Amino acid sequence: MGHLYNYFFLVVFLIGIAIVFLASEFGWRLGTRTEGHAASGNISALEQSLLGLLALIVGFTFLMALTRFEARREAVLNEANAIGTTALRARLLPEPHRTESLKLLREYAQIRIDYIPTGKSFAELPTLIERSNNIQEALWQQVKALSAKDNNMVPTGLFIQALNEMIDNQGKRLSALRNYIPDVVLLSLFGIAAVACGFAGYASGLDPLRTRLPVFITAFLVCSVIFVILDLDRPNVGFITISQQPMIDTVASLSAFNE
Repeated sequence: MGHLYNYFFLVVFLIGIAIVFLASEFGWRLGTRTEGHAASGNISALEQSLLGLLALIVGFTFLMALTRFEARREAVLNEANAIGTTALRARLLPEPHRTESLKLLREYAQIRIDYIPTGKSFAELPTLIERSNNIQEALWQQVKALSAKDNNMVPTGLFIQALNEMIDNQGKRLSALRNYIPDVVLLSLFGIAAVACGFAGYASGLDPLRTRLPVFITAFLVCSVIFVILDLDRPNVGFITISQQPMIDTVASLSAFNE
């Protein structure tokens, strides 16, 4: 089976919500058929236990998604700062290395903005990574050329330090970008939600005085929280986005540097 994130997240959500609502409807219909033939007290206790378990895993999964979201947002800021520092130190280099390095850094920063994984740009991510790696190699060649001339130059040492940090931040940002909630956790979330809502529907069907509307409202609220979890875990694909303003500001500042 392919990774869940190989599919559009709305498709995953709609399939999940359909399963939860079908489980609720099935449970309610089964409850109405067995009305008066089951111990409703025991079923209610089991219903409460399952809903408690559902609340636990929803909270756990939401925390996982929120933690990953914050890590991705912090990665954007850290990489923008690293690129800005590298560019500032590149301005200390002698010509022609100064001009060439700043030109490469401008393109490198623009590629960072294109790291937003939406639609076509997500499919082009491997190409963008390859191009950024080529730019890193070109910048490193500039360092090698400078070191060959005079390895005691302070600006060169500062530039090397900043360049290393910039390269490290690419790895950290890509790691955060690819760090999704495991499939087994999401499948467990949908599974427990379906079972819990199914038992809620069943318990409602056992009591002739209860309607199924509260069960469907509960299922809708649970699915709404799951939707937020999926959206947080796929920033910029759905409605929740990670601000790229730090990187946009860095690109603007690099454009203002005189070559």
